[in-house]
This record gives sequence, C-alpha cells and structure tokens, in this order.
Amino acid sequence: MTAEAMEAGPAGPDAAIRTVGGRPGAGERADGGERPLRIALLTYKGNPFCGGQGVYVRHLSRELARLGHDVEVIGAQPYPVLDQVDSGSGRVSLTELASLDLYRSPDPFRRPKRDEYRDWIDVVEVGTMFTGGFPEPLTFSLRARRHLAARRGDFDVIHDNQTLGYGLLGGPGAIGAPLVTTIHHPITVDRQLELDAAEGWRERAGKRRWYGFTRMQKRVARRLPSVLTVSGTSRDEIAEHLGVRGDRIHVVHIGADTELFSPDPRVPEVPGRIVTTSSADVPLKGLVYLVEALAKVRTETPHAHLVVVGKRPGSGPVAKAIARYGLEDAVEFVKGITDAELVDLVRSAQVACVPSLYEGFSLPAAEAMATATPLLATTGGAIPEVAGRDGETCLAVPTGDAGALAVGLSRLLGDAALRARLGAAGRERVLAKFTWARAAEGTVARYREAIAAAPQRTAR
Repeated sequence: MTAEAMEAGPAGPDAAIRTVGGRPGAGERADGGERPLRIALLTYKGNPFCGGQGVYVRHLSRELARLGHDVEVIGAQPYPVLDQVDSGSGRVSLTELASLDLYRSPDPFRRPKRDEYRDWIDVVEVGTMFTGGFPEPLTFSLRARRHLAARRGDFDVIHDNQTLGYGLLGGPGAIGAPLVTTIHHPITVDRQLELDAAEGWRERAGKRRWYGFTRMQKRVARRLPSVLTVSGTSRDEIAEHLGVRGDRIHVVHIGADTELFSPDPRVPEVPGRIVTTSSADVPLKGLVYLVEALAKVRTETPHAHLVVVGKRPGSGPVAKAIARYGLEDAVEFVKGITDAELVDLVRSAQVACVPSLYEGFSLPAAEAMATATPLLATTGGAIPEVAGRDGETCLAVPTGDAGALAVGLSRLLGDAALRARLGAAGRERVLAKFTWARAAEGTVARYREAIAAAPQRTAR
C-alpha cells in the first residue's frame, strides 16, 4: 500500500492518516443519484492475517469506495491492509490510531517502557493486561471516541467493526454521527468453547479473565440502535446471547472476492492435497479433528496431506495430535503468503475443508467455493447457510467428528467426478449470493436508514 499523505490529525499526534486511492470526480453521485457518504469504519484489529474481521474491513471498504463513497478506516495495530480503488471512484484512507501494541510479535505481553505511556488510556491498557484481561476493545473505543469528537462533522455515519466498547456509546451527540455496528458473531460463543476445552480450574479461571471484555460487549450491544450481522444464524445468536432486540438486527451477507478467487485450469491439481484455514489454534476452529481425520485417511491414501493457512502451533492440542499420529511430514503450515499465492494454493487442492465447531459466516468456505474447489465442511453455526446442501454444493458432516471428516475426505479424494460437480455448483452459489459488491450495497442501505433515523444531523 503506497502512502500518498501522512499528517497528524486533529485528535493528536497518535493518529496518522494514510490515504490510498483517489477522490471522486466532481459532482459524482452514488446509489442511483443519492449523494456519496463520508464513512468512518472502525476496527480495533484490522489486519487480514488476524482473521475475518480484517478481511471484512479490506473488502468492504474497497467496494464502498467503488460505489462512490469516501471511507476512512480508523484502526489500531496490527493495522488494516487496504486496496487501491479505481480512478474516479470514492476514496479509501487509513487513520492509524495507535495502541501500545502489547501483543505484537515477537514479544507478546510485553512491558512498555515508561516513556511509551501517553495518557490514562495507556495505563488502563497495561493494567488490564497485567491482570489477565484483554483490553483492546475498551481502550480502542476510548481512543476512537476522543478522535471522533475532535473531528465532529467530518462523517455522515460511523461504522464499528465489532469493537463494542463503552467509548462508542452516547449517540451522534457524543461521537459526531449516527453509529452502525457489525457483530460477526457473539464472542460469548468463543468464550464458552474455550471454557469447555480448558483443563483444570486454573486454566478456566484464566479464560474467564481473558474474556472479561464480553461483559462490556453485552451491555454495549443492548444499547445499539442498528446492528449488522453476516448470517441468519448470527442474528439469532446475537439476540439470544447478547439480548439485542430482533428489530435492531439486520443481515447483510458478506462473501468472496470472486475476481480474485476464481477457477484457473492452468494451476495443476496436487493429488491428495487438502487445504484449510486456521488463523489460531483454538477449539472453535476444530483443526484437531481434521488432523485426526487425516491420520485415518492416510491408512488407505498414503499421499494425502494437509496444508494449513495459519501459524504452526508450538504446543497445544493440534501440535500434540500431529506428534501422536506421526504427521510432521504430512501437515504443512503456511503464513504471510500473498493473495495470489493463497488463491493458487486453494486452486491446487483436491479438497478444501472447514472443520470448525462454529462460524458466524465462514469466509474460507465462500472463497474456496469461488475457486470451484470442492468443499467439505461441518454444520457448525452459519456454515450450512454459506456452503449449501450436502451433496449439492458441498459435503457436510457433523461438528467435532473426526470419523465423519475422514469419510468425507476419502470420498472426495477418490471421486474426480464428484469433485468437479460440487466445485462447479459451489462457485455458482457464491456468484449468486455472496459477493462483496452485494455486501457493500446492502451496507449502504443500512447506513442511509441510520442517518434518516438519527434524532439530529451534525453539520460539517
């Protein structure tokens, strides 16, 4: 990403603005004649290599700009990666709202030096970490509130990407514009799965402290005027787990970049290759069950092997399973690859697998289907909403069942005609239902509803 401008914003020296892309042409309109919007898109953790939230920010901001809107992404470390937009469309810019970056590599849980502290929010950030909690949603929301208050009138709408922090409450009078919030899925689901997998009371107590921020997120979610989510399953669980009124929750499906994730017959298929994405070694992703399934499959298909897009765990259930089954040479982890390398990796696989116990949407499923790579997926959370019917657009198996995963893998690896049929049907499903262009159009409609419902408009 090329920096076209770097300057200190009115919110203080810790906010630097980096602009990519171009401004709209003179008099250019958006949405069939309605005026373009000035959008602040907030994300406390926006790098696409950190998971789905970063992917969401990257692709949604680009498609909003293509519709003619100005999007300023305001994010903390690891900073979002944004795309250039076509000449003559809207503008995408990045405001770096720096935290203390306490979890950075290679020194996570670091102790900042005395001269790094800038204000009381930094003290709260470090104090929460020292007591075993995760401070970033709260402290990012406080910094964002201060930044937005200093720029009152710069935006028509503020879009929060699942921060759900106290600092964003108070309505347009506090932050300068109507607020729309995306909740991909309730983090309380992650919390419960982690507690269920914890060994011993000490580990469970540590997990409860770490997920202490979910109490704040529940309280904030109930006071939000407009919530976007990515699937019907997430909508129902947001209402159940967070207590948000159903009439305030709106489903706007996300999807795949179908220009990037597309079939390419020039990429050779690698016999026995299975690909999955797992950005973290957590129970939610179900990777340990896929490793166990691979061990079963290799008794009949010795060349079967797994490529995981993610960081190799040094310890934990997945590392133990790989060692227990002697799969060190059959499981490869890759990270930091380019978009083109990722797409070619998925294209080269005979099977793409999503073994998750739960997903609020599942971008890896949509992206694999977009390349026409046959998909084997569990029925966890919203995955069936994305992947479609078993035997029509994917093979579907129960969650947490290594035996069922092994049967599905063996079936796909041994049947080229089935792979071709499911791959073609999967791509057609994504093209019809799950694209970022459609997501941007649906999101803008909710922006305009929020602006119209706001008690007052803040003049620039």
